[in-house]
Amino acid sequence: MNYLVIDASTEACSVALQFNNKIISRYELCPQSHSLRLLPMVDEVLKEADCKLSQLDGLIFGRGPGSFTGVRIGVGVAQGLAFAADLPVVGISTLQCMAQRAYQLHQQSQVIAVIDARMSEVYIGYFELDDHDIMQAKLPEAVLKPELLKSHLEDFTQQAYGVGSGWDAYNNELLALKNNEGSPEILFPHAEAMLVIGQAEFEKGHGVSAEHAQPVYVRDTVSWKKLPGKE
Repeated sequence: MNYLVIDASTEACSVALQFNNKIISRYELCPQSHSLRLLPMVDEVLKEADCKLSQLDGLIFGRGPGSFTGVRIGVGVAQGLAFAADLPVVGISTLQCMAQRAYQLHQQSQVIAVIDARMSEVYIGYFELDDHDIMQAKLPEAVLKPELLKSHLEDFTQQAYGVGSGWDAYNNELLALKNNEGSPEILFPHAEAMLVIGQAEFEKGHGVSAEHAQPVYVRDTVSWKKLPGKE
């Protein structure tokens, strides 16, 4: 199956294309430039593969949590491309994506994903590998003060592999929760990991039409206006 993946939910901008059993990807750290880089990156991978959107089976996008603006850009671009080519879409958690990347690169099976949510809070997710080699959430994703993470994870007493930007931002409060030393190698989501999860979701029949593509902010109060038609 052929899929395009896009993510702009954090400081990183990431695109991946699976076409004719080949994966082509782009990844850039470009804070505040997502709106300028995302579509050119999509064009690059499509041209490299000599592929048209109409030849794809679906589109996968990073649904959040992360930067409100970045999430909105990613979802908006995903909707536009999917409408244009009449493609079904699947939204994937950025936290789950980073956990999947930890398995891809380091064969980690228990992962705590933490993203700096600003305002002295972090987005947190705890994931374990299932029998199909997909990271699955064992707790609902949440936004918390860093000092509350230990109690939030109290049912999972052993340390786990840490990924995400939140560890460096709140190192003193979080250090005892992860078993990898120093700054995490995986700080942001990567579209290649999102591709694995998204393909599994499509195989389960979870694809939806573009108009039903939804961001997930996790925070209940969002100061940004929602996408058109989603108020």
